[in-house]
Amino acid sequence: MHINDFKTRVMATFRLDLHSYKEKQLQRRLDSYLNRLKLKNYEELFNQLTKEKDCYEKFLDFLTINVSEFFRDPQRFVELKEKYLPQLFKGRHPVKIWSAACSNGSEPYSIAIILEELGLSSRSSIHATDIDRTILNKAMEARYGHDSLKNVSEERINRFFIKQGDLYLLKDTIKKKVFYRYHNLLNNDYQKSYDLIVCRNVTIYFTREAQDEIHKKFNKSLNPGGVLFIGGSEMLFNYRELGFEKLSPCFYRKLNF
Repeated sequence: MHINDFKTRVMATFRLDLHSYKEKQLQRRLDSYLNRLKLKNYEELFNQLTKEKDCYEKFLDFLTINVSEFFRDPQRFVELKEKYLPQLFKGRHPVKIWSAACSNGSEPYSIAIILEELGLSSRSSIHATDIDRTILNKAMEARYGHDSLKNVSEERINRFFIKQGDLYLLKDTIKKKVFYRYHNLLNNDYQKSYDLIVCRNVTIYFTREAQDEIHKKFNKSLNPGGVLFIGGSEMLFNYRELGFEKLSPCFYRKLNF
C-alpha cells in the first residue's frame, strides 16, 4: 500500500485527514511508527489500526506529538496577562476563550491561573479541545511532573498545586474552570463567539493550505476585535488576507469589517 492510499483509507475510516499534514514530516513519523511496532508496510499498519480502538488511540497519541508545558514562552504569557486580557475584558461579559489542540491541559490551565490572579475568573469561560481522547483524559486528571512546571513560580506552585510524591496535582479551583471536549481542527465545525483563541505550535505540522483554512475558521469563530494567540515557532505571513491585524509576535486581532 502506498502512503497516499494509506492516507485515503484512514480518512475514509477514521475521518482523520492525513492529507493536510506536511508530507515529509508525516512520512518520517509513520516510518518511525512502523519500526517501533516492527511492521513491514502501511497495509499492516492500517490493518492493525482497524483491529481495535486502542490501537488507533495509541497511533493518534504518537502522531499528534503531545508536548506542552505551563506558561510555554513565559514572556508571551506576561503580555497576555498584562496587556491583551485586560483589553478583552473591557466591555465584554463574559469573555469566552478557546484553547484549541490543548494537549495535556497545561495551556488552558495557565490561562485559568492568570484569570484567577487577575480576579476575572467569574467573568470568563474556557473551552479546551483536542483530537486525542487519551490526552484529553490526562488533561482532566491535571497531574503533572516537574518538567511541565519549569516555568511556574514557587508562589504559583504553592498557591495552585498540591505535591503528591513526584507529581503536582492542580487544585480544583483551577481545574473546574476548564471544560474539555473532543474536536478535530481539520474536519469538525468550529463554534462561534470567542474573544480569545489560543492555538500554539500545532499548525506547523500542516500544509500551508490547511493552515490557511484553519486560520480562516478561527477568524470566523472570533468576535469582532477578538484575539488569536499562536506559538513562537509560527507566523501568519498573510494575516491581512485571513482577516487579522498583527499586534505583536504571536498575537493577532480580528479586523472589523
